[in-house]
Amino acid sequence: MATTETHTKLIKQKALDLGFMSVGISKATFLEDEAPRLEQWLTKNMHGEMGYMANHFDKRLDPRLLVDDAKSVVSLTLNYFPEEELQTGYKISKYAYGRDYHKIIKKKLKAFIEYIQENIGEVNGRAFVDSAPVMDKAWAQKSGLGWIGKHSNLLTKQTGSFFFIAELILDLELEYDIPVADHCGSCTRCIDACPTQAITSPYVVDGSKCISYLTIELKDQIPSEFQGKMDDWIFGCDVCQDVCPWNRFSKPHSSPDFSPKEGLEDMTKKDWEEITEEVFEKLFNGTPVRRTKFEGLKRNIAFVANKKTP
Repeated sequence: MATTETHTKLIKQKALDLGFMSVGISKATFLEDEAPRLEQWLTKNMHGEMGYMANHFDKRLDPRLLVDDAKSVVSLTLNYFPEEELQTGYKISKYAYGRDYHKIIKKKLKAFIEYIQENIGEVNGRAFVDSAPVMDKAWAQKSGLGWIGKHSNLLTKQTGSFFFIAELILDLELEYDIPVADHCGSCTRCIDACPTQAITSPYVVDGSKCISYLTIELKDQIPSEFQGKMDDWIFGCDVCQDVCPWNRFSKPHSSPDFSPKEGLEDMTKKDWEEITEEVFEKLFNGTPVRRTKFEGLKRNIAFVANKKTP
């Protein structure tokens, strides 16, 4: 009869076969340590207009409320670090160079669950990638995939932090991994480098001040207090990761899906400032940048360029 050890090996091997960079497993329990931290973060309104962060508080902290009789959380990472950083005048986050990662990862996770059901039996589970109340970084940390750095991103000594995180929550008993130690030490580079001082203290990010929030999540005008502080970022921001010493170990991904869309590398500041809806659709159809919509991107460009939106 197959054992938890056999099932665990099978699942870990399949994760690597599907192209995930790393895989770790933790017991599906209530996230006791995260509960007060999340509550305090929400109380201080550090989620800004991201109202969804306050929804499903209990589900966010307990995977057993998302999957009946959940036993295990399988955490996965997928590398998106590019061969070269785009030099296009204005900046967009590295994760947004290519196709929308949600679709790519969801396809892998669907195949993963089907494989588990075919090879292990009746396993009930759900796949998550950034789309439900799951604290992915906390679970990845519990699963031994890295530690949460002072910039609040998951970090590893081997590959830095430029990767996506996804989960499978399963009603299957597996062998559990143990967390790794925090290796940030006395370093404060991410805190010192943040253009908008969004990292208010080690491990605490005021989301409402983060350039990623201002350029993607915020639907209103960007507050004038951030004028001159955006460092040419028009979609997302990588500053806290770029300055992190552990990211010198980041290795380029091998997925054509995450390579820059054709034409993106040729953009200049003038091209950005004169972008039409037609060009926007051509460049960003099927990419994360679609999330901010054409008007949102125009707003970001105008704000960073310190010009009035037409």
